Amino acid sequence: MTDTYPALSLVPKSELPLSAKDFKSDQEVRWCPGCGDYSILSNVQSFLPELGLARENIVFISGIGCSSRFPYYMNTFGMHSIHGRAPAIATGLAISRPDLSIWVITGDGDALSIGGNHLIHALRRNVNLKILLFNNRIYGLTKGQYSPTSEQGKITKSTPEGSLDYAFNPVSLALGAEATFVARTIDSDRKHMTEVLRQAAGHEGTALVEIYQNCNIFNDGAWQPLKDNDSRDDAMMRLVHGEPIRFGADNEKGVTRTADGHIKVVPVAEVGEDAIIRHDAHAKDPGLAFALSRLANPRTLQNTPIGVFRDIERPSYGRMARQQIDDVIEKKGVGDLQSLLNGSDTWTVS
Repeated sequence: MTDTYPALSLVPKSELPLSAKDFKSDQEVRWCPGCGDYSILSNVQSFLPELGLARENIVFISGIGCSSRFPYYMNTFGMHSIHGRAPAIATGLAISRPDLSIWVITGDGDALSIGGNHLIHALRRNVNLKILLFNNRIYGLTKGQYSPTSEQGKITKSTPEGSLDYAFNPVSLALGAEATFVARTIDSDRKHMTEVLRQAAGHEGTALVEIYQNCNIFNDGAWQPLKDNDSRDDAMMRLVHGEPIRFGADNEKGVTRTADGHIKVVPVAEVGEDAIIRHDAHAKDPGLAFALSRLANPRTLQNTPIGVFRDIERPSYGRMARQQIDDVIEKKGVGDLQSLLNGSDTWTVS
């Protein structure tokens, strides 16, 4: 495909140029002052005009949580659905309406707790959805209980002695489900988030973008080492396809492969530049992407990768479903619904 945004090739283009203002609804935005959701909303509204799509051909579907207010603030079609079920509802829409650009807005609690099953099946099927997973490592809407991404030992209202659970790593989970596009960005880096959204929009199939987002009321500073000017360069590595995986204030650290096949962070001066792995987001085998997703320390956040972990081509579920229907019609003709309803697999209950 040569289209700039191949996943949107079936969506009619807008006849008029649009701006960020055109995507702002008349609803008052109601999140806590300082919430990271504001920056995500602003970025999405500013980015969408690039797609050149009419607003009526864009849909935002959310579940339950602070992030799930998102559709109210977008001047597009949208739906505030039920807890954890946004991917399932969006799947139905994507299969039946390939002429729409469909975005799912969810949070770490909504997507990974009650919605975990729906999320992994959307990913493995490669439904043509763009899933933005806001991760603040806490339940914000219900006032500060620990979430599936809270670090072990997290003290909250529901875990006063500390959480015993091991945290989910959303990127690792998505890669394990064979997702074709997996990325991570952060709410405070507008340029990086826009670039990740741009790549996600151009992907055919399910694109999962985890967004580290601050809840300044119930979990303030959850991602602070990745935001502070004094620490972020040492803590965060930026993945760029085809580039050596190096980071640090002076790019003095890099990722190399050990003799036993694992990867680890090392001083570049000790191993030499030739030993540093080049990132390959298009590798068919997700092994390297998965290994990179495991580097981050969940407590200190050292060695945290952001960027596109994986971006491979595979036909979307909707494309294959439409092709299967066309093939059946070509071989057998149009089916008879009444014969199906009255067939041998049905019976009358007296």
